[in-house]
Amino acid sequence: METIGPGTGDPLRSGPSAVVQRRRLALSGVRGHVAKGRDFTRQALLDWGWDGTETSEDALLLVSELLTNAALHAGGCIELVVSAGEVLRVEVFDGSTVLPRRHPAPQRGLPGGHGLYIVERLSDRWGTHTHEHGKAVWAEIESSRLTSGRPTGR
Repeated sequence: METIGPGTGDPLRSGPSAVVQRRRLALSGVRGHVAKGRDFTRQALLDWGWDGTETSEDALLLVSELLTNAALHAGGCIELVVSAGEVLRVEVFDGSTVLPRRHPAPQRGLPGGHGLYIVERLSDRWGTHTHEHGKAVWAEIESSRLTSGRPTGR
């Protein structure tokens, strides 16, 4: 497993996080997969008491970015897995073994090339792991950030 360090892009080694709950959403061939993934994650955050903070909104943006990247660059999403424990872990599985890479110079104000920079900025860690049918791109947010964030005012 490879983890990308925030701010540096350098690989770090990490072990699996202690997982208390895991939820899976099949997305292969599903229309509106980004909206469905956000709704699915929003409900999980609500059920886990991690809703209504700025960080929970960041988590939903992470889901959107990871699902969109899979659709645009990896032939589509197969599954979204959201896990709760010491961290919130979001994993998006696709059928491609091509690892994501950050755009070398995304242009400010223009769409495209910003997704992995957003993932890196909002998460505490992110990375990839390959498996026999493709890969998963994952991001983690420390649970303490989800319980102590400021309310969004909703």
